[in-house]
Amino acid sequence: MNLNKALIIGNLTRDPELRTLPSGKPVASFGVATNRTWKNQAGEKQEEVQFHNIVTFGRQAEIANQYLKKGSMVFIEGRIQTRSWDGQDGTKKYRTEIVTERLQLGPRKTGGSSAPAEKKQQEEASLDTIEYPEENNNPEDIPF
Repeated sequence: MNLNKALIIGNLTRDPELRTLPSGKPVASFGVATNRTWKNQAGEKQEEVQFHNIVTFGRQAEIANQYLKKGSMVFIEGRIQTRSWDGQDGTKKYRTEIVTERLQLGPRKTGGSSAPAEKKQQEEASLDTIEYPEENNNPEDIPF
């Protein structure tokens, strides 16, 4: 049995970039940063940041482009894929990406005081799940 599954929760490092494949299908790409913290043997706090390339297709791509911005928190469930192409300089290029199967928007930011109406808004601004199973989510077709 084989399994290729990635689950990350992080913040966007750049706004989604929406493109259209030759087939007319929308595709969005963006970056997400995740942090890992731990204490070393001396008890000092350590931190490591990882940067992930994310690709999403179809309706999810449109939603990501509409609602996600740099700094937004997002939960991504997908699969890891590495694709390759020949660069303009003739060298082989590689890019490892998480191809989104499920995208969940983080809490929406609201400003102002903690008035009862605003508190209700914050409670309603829970994580929104966007899941559209797409056939042929294949980043090899992405024109970049």
